Amino acid sequence: MFSPESILADFPILDQKIHGRRLIYLDNAATNQKPQCVLDTSRRYYESINSNIHRGTHQLARAATEAFENARNTVAKHLNAASSDEVIFTSGTTGGINLAANILSLSGRIKANDEVLISALEHHSNIVPWQMLCQRTGAKLKIIPCDDNGTLDLDAFHEALKGPVKILALTSISNAFGTVNPIAEMTRAAKAAGAIVLIDAAQSIAHLPTDVQSIGADFLAFSGHKIYAPTGIGILWGRKNLLEELPPWQGGGEMIKEVTFDHTTYNDPPFKYEAGTPNIEGAIALAAAIDYVNRIGLDKIHAHEASLIRHAADAISHIPGIRLYGPADRSGSLSFNIEGLHHYDIGTLLDQMGVAVRTGHHCCQPLMKRFGITGTIRASFALYNTQEEINTFAQSLEKAVGMLR
Repeated sequence: MFSPESILADFPILDQKIHGRRLIYLDNAATNQKPQCVLDTSRRYYESINSNIHRGTHQLARAATEAFENARNTVAKHLNAASSDEVIFTSGTTGGINLAANILSLSGRIKANDEVLISALEHHSNIVPWQMLCQRTGAKLKIIPCDDNGTLDLDAFHEALKGPVKILALTSISNAFGTVNPIAEMTRAAKAAGAIVLIDAAQSIAHLPTDVQSIGADFLAFSGHKIYAPTGIGILWGRKNLLEELPPWQGGGEMIKEVTFDHTTYNDPPFKYEAGTPNIEGAIALAAAIDYVNRIGLDKIHAHEASLIRHAADAISHIPGIRLYGPADRSGSLSFNIEGLHHYDIGTLLDQMGVAVRTGHHCCQPLMKRFGITGTIRASFALYNTQEEINTFAQSLEKAVGMLR
């Protein structure tokens, strides 16, 4: 059985006190903390091989290029991509989704009155880019509703596929409620209806195996900082034949083969979509983070986190006036409210007790409106959280509620 105590020393930021109490960090859905091996990788890059990549002939440039492309290979293997050419480095999930939405918008594939299908559970980053695409193309945005448990209505989804749906953009796990969507099943149905499918894997990448060939989608995006890597680095995986067909979005260095004042010939994927100097250090550190996770094993991490989230739900369910959101088999996040109390006030008191949680709408304002609330308190979990921390969280929450009533 995986033991978080055995790896706590790998995360130096956790060895501190907040307001005189040992930090209990339960805001991992927003960003998780970085192990020492990732911190060392970032520092080592700048201390030993910092250089621009791909075009330099000197030793540092060659070393940086090799490390960067090895990182691409590591990501491709982790995703079970058919080729590393399908792996595009981005600034994060938001950058990846915007890249996909823009190249689809520019492609001419999406026409007036076509439909883009998203779900009621989406983060703003998987809503707004598609709204912008619809504004540019005349397409219509359609929403898959959810029930009172925060689970998608699959009957409504299949009914929606009878329309002129050209794109399905779907989160794998809700960042707000922890709902795990049946992305492979929904992808198969959407592909059979002729739609292009994008999966937002920001919340699942650190919790569940991600096999893009098994899922069967056309695009998948995630952020490095959700899987123990630095901020500012992410991935858009895209099916190679689609990447070859679609136009580039941004112009500049690296995305070209030849430029004249009359005409430009574009590079092959993935470079076609990587204009300008990339986040070289971030890509190399992302590979180090993926290696770290795989040394432990995602199966062990998932089993540990699933135990934590069940324990947390049980430990706080007796508090008078509490409402838990999302299904019982939620993953990653546990969202709740206390009747008559504001989520911000509870979060502030928890912080005074050394417990870091997230409060607010979690960039899911339409979902909050669906439930008639302005936000929730969200505790979210990672491989370094312990059962003892969950007990302290529950005790602290009960104390905070008592102070506010």
